[in-house]
Amino acid sequence: MRPAQEFTDTDPQAMEVWLSLQRQMPLGQKLVAVLEASRFLLQMYEAGVRLDHPHASEREIFLRTAARHLDRDLMVRAYGWDPVLHDHPGGRT
Repeated sequence: MRPAQEFTDTDPQAMEVWLSLQRQMPLGQKLVAVLEASRFLLQMYEAGVRLDHPHASEREIFLRTAARHLDRDLMVRAYGWDPVLHDHPGGRT
């Protein structure tokens, strides 16, 4: 089995071991892994916002973090907050 194009920097044997482990993992464990990865990503987004805006309120941190993974229209509809008007580079579009 050839690794996908995005994994060309990974040793093929290491990739096969990783894929084998993924195939053997129970569905519940896979779900937990995905949720933990998602939580980690959101924590990284938030950490970046806190670095970029050290004096922001918790609400602003929340909104700016959300704007890093939600598109602009959803941000405006859901939170009444337009990332473009708050110096966020366009929000996700």
